Amino acid sequence: MNKLNVVGLGYIGLPTGLMFAANGVEVVGTDLNKELVETLNNKKLTFEEKGLRELFERALDKGIQFSNNLIKTDRYIITVPTPYIKENKKIEAKYVTAAVSQVFDICEKGAVVVIESTISPGTIDKFVRPLANDKGLIIGKDVHLAHAPERIIPGNMVFELENNSRTIGADSRKVAEEVRSWYKSFCKGDIVLTDIKTAEMSKVVENTFRDINIAFANELAKICDREGMNVYELINIANKHPRVNILQPGPGVGGHCISVDPWFLVGDYPDIVNIILAARHVNDGMPDYVIQRMGGIMREKGIENISEVGLYGLTYKENVDDLRESPTLQMLERFEKYFVKGINVFDPMVKENKVAGQTQDFDEFLEKSKFIVVLVGHQHLKDNLNLFKNKIILDTRNIFEACDKVYKL
Repeated sequence: MNKLNVVGLGYIGLPTGLMFAANGVEVVGTDLNKELVETLNNKKLTFEEKGLRELFERALDKGIQFSNNLIKTDRYIITVPTPYIKENKKIEAKYVTAAVSQVFDICEKGAVVVIESTISPGTIDKFVRPLANDKGLIIGKDVHLAHAPERIIPGNMVFELENNSRTIGADSRKVAEEVRSWYKSFCKGDIVLTDIKTAEMSKVVENTFRDINIAFANELAKICDREGMNVYELINIANKHPRVNILQPGPGVGGHCISVDPWFLVGDYPDIVNIILAARHVNDGMPDYVIQRMGGIMREKGIENISEVGLYGLTYKENVDDLRESPTLQMLERFEKYFVKGINVFDPMVKENKVAGQTQDFDEFLEKSKFIVVLVGHQHLKDNLNLFKNKIILDTRNIFEACDKVYKL
């Protein structure tokens, strides 16, 4: 086979390219970010992830290459970002269209172009097919299109790349089976074949389902707080039912998937989307709810100075260094809006200071913070619970045992 060009070397593209290379596929990873490519060529990773270093070493041994330029080949995987436009909640497809347009300019006749980026249903019809027509390319002859949405979670990417099932959508069974043969080089899970629009919808639906479930848990947390009940005990009891599986409440929904993908459906189907929109409002409102709870606890405990308050956890989930759509960042934006300054911030996974008040010194953070809001349940926190015993705590991740100094969400 010809070389595989993976376009976009972020949180999805890099592990994907490494996985292909480590399993014997000739891979060139392309990204416009010169510093990122230089870092990889210097054999340094651009983010931390369990098992990624070992995968990186295997891929390097197999000869993976990194470049700022596309290569001329007949196999491409596009993994560039797909944010949404905040004004209308529709997908911002400019990164995908730019990457695909450049591929169309250079690819071999008959090339297969796979889009792995999460996209809203109909994106390929609306934005990608017209590009081919504009360039005089016949889809199904000069180029072939497919969609193979990623289905992995930060913190467990390498394992899930190998073991999760996948979906591949294509215009023809022949192309879908060819793309499946690529992923079979490492994927041990089932690989389901379908049409492109169903594949587009499947990924968005999966993340939207989880968003709605989390919103339900968050509303339960608010109800239980008002009624003086323990929401975690309630969920545990309800989940004993064989057909109930309520997720855990939290300070908000972060990351690039669950907090973003449902908006694609809201933006595309505003006249019929109701539950999804309500769930988005609930989850997007949780950082404000946590701030309200903080204010109530501070008044109750007589804490007047914000400099005595610490936020533990800056990433969007535990044991990763990913800050995208982080609930903590959302809270800090609110503080900045209302000119609240002086709060302390610590996260063991974020090695460089990203926000005002952040420190890399855990002892300093503990010394300054009389009242600590736990926003991320890093393993570091679980390993140091004894160091928090004299602190007032708002525990949004259900890490600590409830007591007179520990408040639950």
